Amino acid sequence: MSLVIPLHRHHLSEEIAATASHEVVETLAQQLAATAVERDRAGGHAARERDLIRQSGLLTLTIPVAHGGQGGDWSSMYRVMRRLAEVDSALAHLFGFHHLQLAGVRLYGTPEQQASLLRDTVVQGWFWGNALNPLDRRLRATAVDGGYLLQGVKSFASGSVGSDQLTISAWHEPTQSLLIGVVPTHREGVRVQADWDAFGQKQTDSGSVTFDDVLIADHEVLQAPGTPPSPKATLRSQVAQLVLANLYLGIGLGAFNEARRYSREEARPWFAAQVDRAVDDPFVQRRYADLWLLLRPAAALADSAGALLDQAFRRGDALSDAERGEVAIAVAEAKVLAHRAGLEVSSQLFELTGARSTSARHGFDRFWRNVRVHTLHDPVDYKLRDIGRHVLTGAWPEPTAYS
Repeated sequence: MSLVIPLHRHHLSEEIAATASHEVVETLAQQLAATAVERDRAGGHAARERDLIRQSGLLTLTIPVAHGGQGGDWSSMYRVMRRLAEVDSALAHLFGFHHLQLAGVRLYGTPEQQASLLRDTVVQGWFWGNALNPLDRRLRATAVDGGYLLQGVKSFASGSVGSDQLTISAWHEPTQSLLIGVVPTHREGVRVQADWDAFGQKQTDSGSVTFDDVLIADHEVLQAPGTPPSPKATLRSQVAQLVLANLYLGIGLGAFNEARRYSREEARPWFAAQVDRAVDDPFVQRRYADLWLLLRPAAALADSAGALLDQAFRRGDALSDAERGEVAIAVAEAKVLAHRAGLEVSSQLFELTGARSTSARHGFDRFWRNVRVHTLHDPVDYKLRDIGRHVLTGAWPEPTAYS
C-alpha cells in the first residue's frame, strides 16, 4: 500500500521536471490544503487561493515556449491537476479549466490569434474562465459590421468569477451552429453572477454570465458559425473529458490518502478483530486493497489517455478521424474508471475509518460531495455505450462537445 503516493508523485517528479518544478507543485498543494476544509465549508470565491495559483507560474504550463510559456504537454498538466485535486478539487477544477480554454485557443485559433492571446496570457498573468456550455443556447450571436453582437445568458460558467478572459459559445440562428470566441470578462455588457449553489465543488466559480449587446470583434472569433470542425478542432472535447477524469481520480486519491492516514493514526479497531491497531484488522486490509485496485488501473488508463492526447496534438492538422477516435475511446475508458473509483473510495472510506471520522473538523465528506457533483457533468452511460459499440462494431465515438 505504500505505493499510493509514489504512483503519481513519482511521475510528477520525472515527467514534469522540465516544465514545472516538483517543489512548486508541492508548495502550492500544501498552501491549498491548509485551508481546504474551512473554505469548502464556507463556499464563495477563493480570491487568495486563485492568486496563489497565479503566483506559482503554473498558469503558463501548457503555453508553448514560442509564446513565452513553459511548453508542457497535456500529461504534465493532468498530473499537476490531479495532485491539486487530492487536496482541493474546486481549485484544481479552476486550474484545469484555465488550461482547457487555452487548448481552445490553440485548436480553433489562427496562428495570429494564438500568438496574441497566448503571449498576453503570459505577460498579463491572465486567469481564463469558461462560458462555452454548448447545451445552453440562450446566448445568441447576431452578425454586425466588424463582428457579432452577443445577447443572452450562459450557465455552468466554471471559473468565470474572478477571470480575466472568457471563452464563449453563442448560437447563430441563420446557420444553426455555434460561434466560438474570446471576450474579456470586464468588457461593457458582460455581467458575471456568483450564483453557483451546488452542495459540492463550491469554489469553482461556476456561476452564470449575462451578455447584454456585447460586441465580439471578428478577430476575437476563433470558430465562425457554419465552420465544419476538423478532427484537430474536435480534440477540445477530449481535453475537457480528461480534465474531468483526472479530477475524479485526484479526489479518489485524496480520499484514500486521508482515510489511510486516519486508519493509521486515529482509528480504533473493532473489538471482535482482537487486534491492537485498526490497520491490523484483516477485513480493513482487504477493503483497502479493494479500493486500491480501483485507483491503480484508473491512474494507469488516465496516464495512457494523456499520452495519446499528446500524440494527437503533435499530429495537428494531419490528425485523422481514426486517430482522433483512438483518443476518444482511451479517454472514455479512463473517465469511466475514474468515475467509479472516485465515487467508491469517497463513499467507502467512512466504513473503514468509523463513526468518529464523520466529525465536521475532518471534512472527509467533501470528497464524496465534490466527486458526486462533478461526476454529473455528463452521463457516464454514454461513455459506456461508446466503448461497447466500439468493441462490438469498431465504430468510433461521434465527435461532439462531450465525446
